[in-house]
Amino acid sequence: MQIKKDSVVSLSYVLKHNDPQGEVIEVTKENDPLIFIYGIGQMIPKFEENLMMLNIGDHFEFTLNSKDAYGDMSEDAVIELEKSIFTINGEIDHEMLTIGNIIPMRDSHGHMLQGKVLGVSENSVRMDFNHPMAGKNLHFTGKILHVREATADEISHGHVHGEGGHHH
Repeated sequence: MQIKKDSVVSLSYVLKHNDPQGEVIEVTKENDPLIFIYGIGQMIPKFEENLMMLNIGDHFEFTLNSKDAYGDMSEDAVIELEKSIFTINGEIDHEMLTIGNIIPMRDSHGHMLQGKVLGVSENSVRMDFNHPMAGKNLHFTGKILHVREATADEISHGHVHGEGGHHH
C-alpha cells in the first residue's frame, strides 16, 4: 500500500547533520519506529513530501535544508533575562544556571519553551530559545516498515491508536 493522506506510516530512520557523513543526531529503530498519520500536519511538511507514494519495504534518503526543517537560527530567540527569575525558595539556583544547561520555561502566553543557558552575569542570564535543530540541515535515511489507512477515530483525534500509537 502506498503512502497517501491519512495513511498511518511506521518507519525507522537515521537522522544525521547535513549529509551521509554527518554527525548522528537521532536513530529510530525498527522495533521502536516512528509512527504518524500522514498529511495532517504532525510532521515537517517537506519530510512528508519526500515519503509520498512510497510503499512498505521501500528505503528512502533525503536532505532537508534548515529552512524546510526547523528554520534558521533567530537572533530574536536569544534573550537576556533577569537573574531573579531563577530564584527558588528565596535563593538563585546557581547549579541550574550552568552554561549549556537546558531549562524548561514558559513564555508570557504559557507555552513551554526550552532555553539553553549561554552566559550568566551578575544580574542577568543570557538564554537561547532557538529550537535545538534550528539552522541545521537534516539528512534522513530509513525504511518504510508499515502503511495502513487511518481509522475515522484516529483522523478525528489527530493521532494513532493501538499498536505503537496513543495508549489509554
